[in-house]
Amino acid sequence: MADDQSTAARRAAVVPATGEEQKRQVEQQSKEAEKARNIGPLQTEQGNTTIAETVVQKLAGIATREVPGVYAMGSASRRAFSSLSERIPGSQTNVSGGVSVEKGERQAAIDLTVVVEYGASIVDVSKMIRRNVIESVEEATGLEVIEVNISVTDVHLPEDDQNDSADSGRAELQ
Repeated sequence: MADDQSTAARRAAVVPATGEEQKRQVEQQSKEAEKARNIGPLQTEQGNTTIAETVVQKLAGIATREVPGVYAMGSASRRAFSSLSERIPGSQTNVSGGVSVEKGERQAAIDLTVVVEYGASIVDVSKMIRRNVIESVEEATGLEVIEVNISVTDVHLPEDDQNDSADSGRAELQ
């Protein structure tokens, strides 16, 4: 009986698989490869986790604001709208202003619009922003951040604060 099994095993090794058997083997291998590809921090055998773009926007916005040298985020019109809306009692600060995200199942690309404080090195501030945003988003979401594009739209001068306080003082007198 043992001889019959060893003979059958030798024959199987020598005789090539039929077309149908080859198809089944290829299908099985592709299913196993697909399963291996889908398993990641957000896609597991037990289920999938999806993360909304707004979540990534908020995380990136908070991480950017933590960097020294960043004065504000967003375009001038966006900042003006935010300053008006913050004066409304009970309103919330929009931390995702100046952040645009393109997100897939496993990766994200982030675009930021910032205003840098006068005297800060834009190169250094940009490096710190990238490092902080990538670490924060990847740690919190499990997404791979493939790029962080930064657009510096303005430099905040110390005189700008003095002009703003003088303008608000005039407005209160009228």
